[in-house]
Amino acid sequence: MISETKLNPAVTEWNGLNGLPRFEAVSDGDFAPAFEAALKEHEAEIDAIANNPDAPTFENTVVALEIAGDSLSRVSALFWNRAGAHTNDAIQALEREIAPKMSRHYSKIGMNPALFQRIDKLWENRESLGLDTEATRVLERHWKSFVKSGAKLPKAEQERLAAINEKLAGLGASFGQNVLADEKNWSMILSDEAELVGLPPFLRDAMASAARDRGEDGKYAVTLSRSIIEPFLTFSENRDLREQAFKAWAARGENGGETDNREIVRETLALRSEMAKLLGYRNFAELKLDNTMAKTADAVNDLLKAVWTKAVKRAGEEEADIAELIARESKNHEVMPWDWRHYAEKIRAEKFDFSEAELKPYLQLEKIIDACFDVAGRLFGIRAVEKKGVPAYHPDVRVYEIRDRDDNLVALFLGDYFARSSKRSGAWMSSFQSQHKLTLKNGNRGELPIIYNVCNFAKPAEGKPALLSLDDARTLFHEFGHALHGMLSDVTYPSVSGTGVSRDFVELPSQLYEHWLTVPDILKRYAVHVETGEPMPQALLDKVLAARTFNAGFNTVEFTSSALVDMAFHTRETVEDPMAVQAEILDEIGMPKSIVMRHATPHFQHIFSGGYSAGYYSYMWSEVLDADAFSAFEETGDAFNGETARKLKENIYSVGGSVDPEDAYRAFRGKLPSPDAMLRKKGLAVTEELSGSDA
Repeated sequence: MISETKLNPAVTEWNGLNGLPRFEAVSDGDFAPAFEAALKEHEAEIDAIANNPDAPTFENTVVALEIAGDSLSRVSALFWNRAGAHTNDAIQALEREIAPKMSRHYSKIGMNPALFQRIDKLWENRESLGLDTEATRVLERHWKSFVKSGAKLPKAEQERLAAINEKLAGLGASFGQNVLADEKNWSMILSDEAELVGLPPFLRDAMASAARDRGEDGKYAVTLSRSIIEPFLTFSENRDLREQAFKAWAARGENGGETDNREIVRETLALRSEMAKLLGYRNFAELKLDNTMAKTADAVNDLLKAVWTKAVKRAGEEEADIAELIARESKNHEVMPWDWRHYAEKIRAEKFDFSEAELKPYLQLEKIIDACFDVAGRLFGIRAVEKKGVPAYHPDVRVYEIRDRDDNLVALFLGDYFARSSKRSGAWMSSFQSQHKLTLKNGNRGELPIIYNVCNFAKPAEGKPALLSLDDARTLFHEFGHALHGMLSDVTYPSVSGTGVSRDFVELPSQLYEHWLTVPDILKRYAVHVETGEPMPQALLDKVLAARTFNAGFNTVEFTSSALVDMAFHTRETVEDPMAVQAEILDEIGMPKSIVMRHATPHFQHIFSGGYSAGYYSYMWSEVLDADAFSAFEETGDAFNGETARKLKENIYSVGGSVDPEDAYRAFRGKLPSPDAMLRKKGLAVTEELSGSDA
């Protein structure tokens, strides 16, 4: 149980650099009492709003709700950062306790009849309140949130909904912890030179560092960190070891015992279905898509299936090339998932006359970080100033001030780039503090955005530079695009700040930003050789750009199969056996035996612990938008066109959720896109069936 002990003011009173938390002053044991106090404080604030004897106004109800819970927001931001990026047994134990406790707290707020009565009255009279667009959006969000929290349900159904939400919070926490445990607990230690055949120096260095971390000095560790497992599957000539490593990677969350996620998935899906029906929706997908650009599961599946047809056809052609190469090597095995990356890399080296190993010395982490900042400066007029020596939540984390052309401080940014066993896999952006302009109870007007990026790149040996793959470099640009969405936010209300947008719009700023990585001028300037400092040769640059759509069938099949399974789970009334449904959908769409889902169900964290349930499709939905958005720059002949960049900042990056996404996109581009630009970017054929339709 959470117990009362002395409160540490550093948890909620952030007086580090420019209001940064003093991470070094907060210990694991400080969180439980801080949560206890902050929850009580927030509850008192909510009661004061709900029981205000004055008639409801936008200020005394909606604005009051917007600024309530500041202490709880701060405790939560620090805790969930630690739970994801630098966890331990004590934090994980509290996570399992606090997740359902927080769910109970917010369910109670969402079902408070007096509070909803005030919101409902404002919503009914919204036309006469004189609200601007942003304020109207904020009121609408609060009203819909209350309705989806069960505010209109009878008391018995409210109580059941609250219980469902509480249980789901606990299941989600357990799901993510189980995946992390499987990743942390598995490694394959290699020492014989015959086991290392084909592995380039950068990978050997990363594996040696991972082995040292596990007390195996002088050896090499294959781990389930993406920055090691993927290049190992790409370069290892030992097929048996590739198979062993791949099967461990694919089996995360499905190994039996305490970390097996299959029962968690079954229970999660049943509870989500029950929740949707309680709220008057046919299924959970209908509930989740209600406030998105896509609107319906049919619209999502139409896009996914149309792209699937093209992707699986292209993947078949790619597999035939791989089979032909296997035969040329006088081997007679069929193409299996642990073969694909290995032989695809050989084919790329053949077709385009370069390999990932040849490219990697030109992709230094430090230079790619500089490239991210340079692009932001050229597009949006901001610069990053690193503040060395400022403590963060881990020694590897870097702290930056983000300043505008007039040297005004606009944000703080933290970069956490290296993999470690205390960090969950993947890459993400989050915030300690979101931008807004309201006056808080402490008298402060507005808040500075404090944004962070987390990645999982292989940490190099002491004194050696970190080298990235092209995919790693794209990931860094992607997450910094999310960070810019938070840092460039210029709104009044916290609930619509930064990335507070619909799920299928939130990936637009991040995926769009990836395009600038491969702008020739950026590659020439920042893709310089780690030893000589020479820029990437024009011939190699041309090959890299020519190969951008290589393996597009494989990549799109991996993604689209996962998105289709996600939608199937959440459009069915019941799912008794999730693994059987996964198998059924993959069989129905004709999933190639040589490719697996990017995220198999037992480790599909996006949808079972990451907020993308019935929403994994949104990466592709946003990809339709981002390909069209970058075309706006291409049409000017200048990837940094000033007027286009101004419109992009003003209509996409700075407005957060204060404007309807379709209106925001039209204001930038003048129209909604068709999937054509996205299909061209992927190198997949465009058909009349898709051409001209709105995304």
